[in-house]
This record gives sequence, C-alpha cells and structure tokens, in this order.
Amino acid sequence: MSTDLITQMLTTTVEELSEAKSLEGLFHQHRDGDPLPSSHALQEIIELSRAILFPGYFGKSTISLSTLRYHVGVNVERLHKLLADQIMAGLCFSDCANDTTMEDRTTCRCNAEQLAASLLARYPAIRRTLATDVEAAYNGDPAAENFGEIISCYPIIKTLVNYRIAHELIVLGVPLIPRIITEMAHSETGIDIHPAAQIGHHFTIDHGTGVVIGATCIIGNNVKLYQGVTLGAKSFPLDANGNPIKGIPRHPILEDNVIVYSNATILGRITIGEGCVVGANLWITRDMAPHTKKYKQEKTDFLDIVFDNGTGI
Repeated sequence: MSTDLITQMLTTTVEELSEAKSLEGLFHQHRDGDPLPSSHALQEIIELSRAILFPGYFGKSTISLSTLRYHVGVNVERLHKLLADQIMAGLCFSDCANDTTMEDRTTCRCNAEQLAASLLARYPAIRRTLATDVEAAYNGDPAAENFGEIISCYPIIKTLVNYRIAHELIVLGVPLIPRIITEMAHSETGIDIHPAAQIGHHFTIDHGTGVVIGATCIIGNNVKLYQGVTLGAKSFPLDANGNPIKGIPRHPILEDNVIVYSNATILGRITIGEGCVVGANLWITRDMAPHTKKYKQEKTDFLDIVFDNGTGI
C-alpha cells in the first residue's frame, strides 16, 4: 500500500470521525475556564476519604493517636480542595455550564467550595454508619477473624465508602461526580450500587461480585445480600414518543432484617417485608409479606437416593 493511499485513508477517517452528525449526544463541548472531571483526582479523593474514615488501615501506616489530628487535618484540607475542583467540574455539566460572565464563574466556584465543606461535615456521620456496616460484615461471616480483616480485605467496605460518599453528594444536589465515584467502586469490586439508592445501617454483601442495586431502591437496616443479587426494574414505562420515563420509582423496597441469597433477582417496585428470606436463584416480582421465606425446591438426584438406600451401583 502506497504512502499516498495510507494518507488518503487516514484523512477520510478523520473527516468521518469529525462529522457533527455522528457526534450527536456523544460530544461534550469544552469551554476555556471550565474544569473537566479527573479520574486521577477522584481516585485520590477516595484514597484520602478511606484514610480519614479508617485511619491506620488506609493511607500512611505510621499514623498513631499522637499524630492522628495532624494527619486528619492535612488530609481534610487536601480533600476539600480536590472535592471543590471536582464538584465544580460536575456543575459545569449542568446549569452552571450556561453561565458566561466571570462573576457567574466565581459564584459557581463558591458554591462548589461550600458543597465540598458540607460533604466533609457529614464524614463523622458517614464513619458511624460505616462502623455498623463493618460490624454487620463481621457478624455475618464466620470466616472473619476481626474487624481489621473486614476493613482491609472485604470488597463491601470499599464499595460502601464510595457509595455513602456519593449518596451524600446526590443529596447535596451535585451532578455527575457521584455516579463516577460509584462506578469506580464497581470497577474495583464488581459491586454496582447506584448512588441514589437509599441504604440503612448494618448493611453488608457477602462476597459481593455481581450485585446490582438500582437507583430507586430503598433498603432498610440489618439487610444482608449475597453475590449475584439483582435489585432491578421489571419494566420501563414509556412516554408518548416511546422513550423510557425517567425518575419514577421502579426498583424494590427491602425492609429491615431481610436476607437475599446468591443470584436471586428481585424486580419492580415491590416490597420485601421485614424479616423475609429470599433463597438462592429465585426470581421475585411480587410483594412478600413480613417474615416470609421463599426457597427453590431442591431436586434429589437419583444417585443420592441409591446410595442413601445402601444399594450402590
């Protein structure tokens, strides 16, 4: 293939990739002065948050009670700046992106700094809730030897740090950034929790891989899930143009003290009542009354019957 032909092919490719029509809905027009979300900065935010919420387990290993205040202070100061920058980037994808004057830019920056401070003010409450999650994971797993093992090793705790921070950002009205933060945990642990879901205290997921929790889920206290559980939507109501209607409640409600075993699928805006147990590999699309148990009927293998009878083969 000649050099001229290669150049022509590359030029044609560039032209096709640059066509405005092919970019509809796929292109974010960046404007000078607008920050863009940074995956590197968001990763540092999570690392700093874990170090603040669980000092000694994440971050500097040399931390002690005598140096704790210093390390937390340094981390909080750094975290506030990073959060303000990333929240500002999120705001630039919403109404703030339409502002044009320097005064509007300054106002938007001030809002970002206030939102970052408001989030950090909630970190003590986030830690208290995470402490209950650690306790739930420890009490729910006979293989766990201590809380330190839960904090250091269990994917659910890493996931819940991301989720509980992202959820508070959603409550504060911050766009885009919360979803990125929970998707970071999804990539790290295989657990997919939408930041808008509402989850109570003492929550845990054993093993965790493959769990999906939808945006409008409401999960009570002392709830335990196992790997592969899906809390999803049964259907998507459409508008007059045939497009899915956004923002309506479409995911399950799990009341307090519910246990859902591996690979169970619970769909739609249904209620799983307090104290219910959902067995493995079940498909649930209707309400369950409180303290109900559903299990899949076990099929007895023919060989088991033969050996149980002592006949052998």
